[in-house]
Amino acid sequence: MKPKVIVIAGPTASGKTALSIELAKKINGEIVSADSMQIYKDMTIGTAKPTKEEMRNIKHYMIDNISPETRYSVSQYKKDAINCIEEIIKNNKTPIVVGGTGLYIDSLVYGIEFQEIPTDLEYRKELNKKADNGGLQELYEKACKIDPEAMKIISPNDKKRIIRILEIYKQTGKTKTEQNIESRKNEVPYEYIVFAINMDRAKLYDRINKRVDIMIENGLIEEVQALIKKYSNLQTAMQGLGYKEVLEYFNKKMTKEEMIEKIKMESRRYAKRQLTWFRKNKEIIWLDGLEPLEENISKILQTL
Repeated sequence: MKPKVIVIAGPTASGKTALSIELAKKINGEIVSADSMQIYKDMTIGTAKPTKEEMRNIKHYMIDNISPETRYSVSQYKKDAINCIEEIIKNNKTPIVVGGTGLYIDSLVYGIEFQEIPTDLEYRKELNKKADNGGLQELYEKACKIDPEAMKIISPNDKKRIIRILEIYKQTGKTKTEQNIESRKNEVPYEYIVFAINMDRAKLYDRINKRVDIMIENGLIEEVQALIKKYSNLQTAMQGLGYKEVLEYFNKKMTKEEMIEKIKMESRRYAKRQLTWFRKNKEIIWLDGLEPLEENISKILQTL
């Protein structure tokens, strides 16, 4: 019998942290983060990392692991997360994978083997130059024609991921979606039980807007200043939602008020893309984020 691994997925600001910590207390669990930005050190406010108080003495893995100067791939995440899951199981506890990065979650649930594709630095340089000179929309449209499925969850402003779609196709002749299908052929060593939080769209957007206001109050702008001062190469980390908008504000591309509104708007769009991603998994058990915590915990325990 395969060991059980519980997954709590869902869009940003839907209440994954509170639900997973409460669940961990009930079932002797420990938490493995599936968040592509919480992995970075010194990026706390903008990534909504749980505080020590919020963690309630529940051990968390895959948070504050690497320098924001490091490029971190999904294949590295999969390897590191499986090591964490193994350690939790060895300690007779239940692993709970928690996060909103759909590709990280899928890499575990479907056992995806990611092909390491060497980077064509010249082609990347050419694409970056085009994007920076006002051609990002054209690159986005090109990527949509090549791989419409993968582009469903990629923002027209997400330069890094748009370029990666184009790079993969140029170097392999296959789309990222085709590669993902081919890579799901391995036996998965665990029984993943996947829950996802849904919520009335207006309520979710209201929570997102309030969360952004709290991030600003808690010092997001100062956090970005500190990162720039401490690290010299933040190309990857600064593509993160919230961080790139603050950088644009520093570069006088918008006012503070415009920056805050842009973070809210991009966060709402991101939440929509996250829900689109998770709805592709027909085995997901959906929870209503507006239900009391105890009711959702009860539903999870009944399923288990």
